[in-house]
Amino acid sequence: MSAALVDRIARAVRYEGYMLYPYRPSAAKNRRRFNFGVLAPRDYCEAQPTGEASSLHVECLAQGNSNAMLEVQLRFLHLASRDVAQFLAPVAILPEGRIPEHRLVPSLEIDGQLFQTWQDAVEREFTVRARLSRLVSAPLDRSFRFLGGESFDPLYGAETGFLGALLRRQEPLAGELQLSAESLPDRLFKLTLHISNVSPLPNAAILDRDRALLHSFVSTHAVLHSTGARFISLLDPPPSLESVAQACQNQGVWPVLVGEQGDRRTMLASPIILYDYPQVAPESPGDLFDGAEIDEILSLRILAMTDDEKREMRHADERARQILERTENLPEQQLMKLHGALRSLRPREGGPS
Repeated sequence: MSAALVDRIARAVRYEGYMLYPYRPSAAKNRRRFNFGVLAPRDYCEAQPTGEASSLHVECLAQGNSNAMLEVQLRFLHLASRDVAQFLAPVAILPEGRIPEHRLVPSLEIDGQLFQTWQDAVEREFTVRARLSRLVSAPLDRSFRFLGGESFDPLYGAETGFLGALLRRQEPLAGELQLSAESLPDRLFKLTLHISNVSPLPNAAILDRDRALLHSFVSTHAVLHSTGARFISLLDPPPSLESVAQACQNQGVWPVLVGEQGDRRTMLASPIILYDYPQVAPESPGDLFDGAEIDEILSLRILAMTDDEKREMRHADERARQILERTENLPEQQLMKLHGALRSLRPREGGPS
């Protein structure tokens, strides 16, 4: 059960801000996406003073046996561009190995289906494991890579032949992970995790942010899990550990305990501010990519969208399509549950019990 809770919270963090209401590429708020957990290439951050970071740094505390096993799972989104090419003239047979003469357009409609320019994403994960005793004596230093690629998907009209194509491109990514531990009194360990984006970027000085995002780790976060040791809350540490907890330095992340209340085996280094043991409301029917909003408000707004707005949302992104279809098919009883829930009753302080 605890693992399911952790995965649900980590997924909500990973897709926070992926696409915001009204869930359409033409909406202003979706033209500058991904404001949390972006690790841009180091070359880009050095060439342009945009305020983007190329690394994150985590420091947290765990208490237990030196033989305890630590697992660190780095998670992020790897973006892929999707451009729409419109052929300058309809093509009956596609030439092998090349794309007909074309121009890039924001969108193209063929036989009632809308194709739009967009950046979608693939989930990436990189995991390391080590005993605390090893991390004390020899810090772990690992490099990782994810390959890029290109694809060409022709767009065919039933009566017109080939009218265009979707051009997809994903850039290769390269990163570095350093993990170490410092032994402190009372079986306490200070853990340090550092993640850097070292993807090469020769044209960093002239690249705009949208293109730089294709070379970035997006919604970057880490899940730290220990077998044989227990993490210490940095938000509410025991009085005896307050000073050492306050000395922990974190950059670009907010480490909190996750899982069942009281379970201290797992910590989430989140790019957004959370409290210990965050939860997704049980009434929530699914992802909406905006944890700061209320499900009821977003659901009612989606239902009130025009047919044209829904059409753009449906064809923009597969995840957006799922949100639309789920919301349109919500049973009335489920929709009413989104209005609110009474979690507990406590007597008013100073009043009758």
